[in-house]
Amino acid sequence: MAYATQADIVELYSEDALVVADRNHDGVIDSDAVAKALTLATGEINSFIGVRYTLPLPSTPDLLLQFCVDIALYRLASTRDMLSEEHRTRYTDAKDHLKLISKGVAALDLPAPVSSGDDGDAVELEGPRPIVSGGPEREFTRAKMRGL
Repeated sequence: MAYATQADIVELYSEDALVVADRNHDGVIDSDAVAKALTLATGEINSFIGVRYTLPLPSTPDLLLQFCVDIALYRLASTRDMLSEEHRTRYTDAKDHLKLISKGVAALDLPAPVSSGDDGDAVELEGPRPIVSGGPEREFTRAKMRGL
């Protein structure tokens, strides 16, 4: 499921933004091309956020909706040779922010996951958690190396 729809594009940027989706120049928007571009944009977004978040997300944050629209319009414009500097800027801004999310510098505004506690009551967990790995006891500690 894509993070945005054709209606979202119209709501954000008006019907004029979809001129890049008129494949045969007849003045009619190719809805299949728009849906495909939005699906591909969602995949690109997931490749960044999948590092930090379990996919699929429980809900779509507004930020991802915006990024999905911007990436899809960039892709549609580049296939029609209608790519503008505004398309390119919005795309690079979205990609740069997604990189920050994947590095943990920025986060998505998602509802905290809910888990049941020991007594059966719901306990709200905090957002993304760091990966913790364990291993064997350390071979070389300060105490073991003392006197060498």
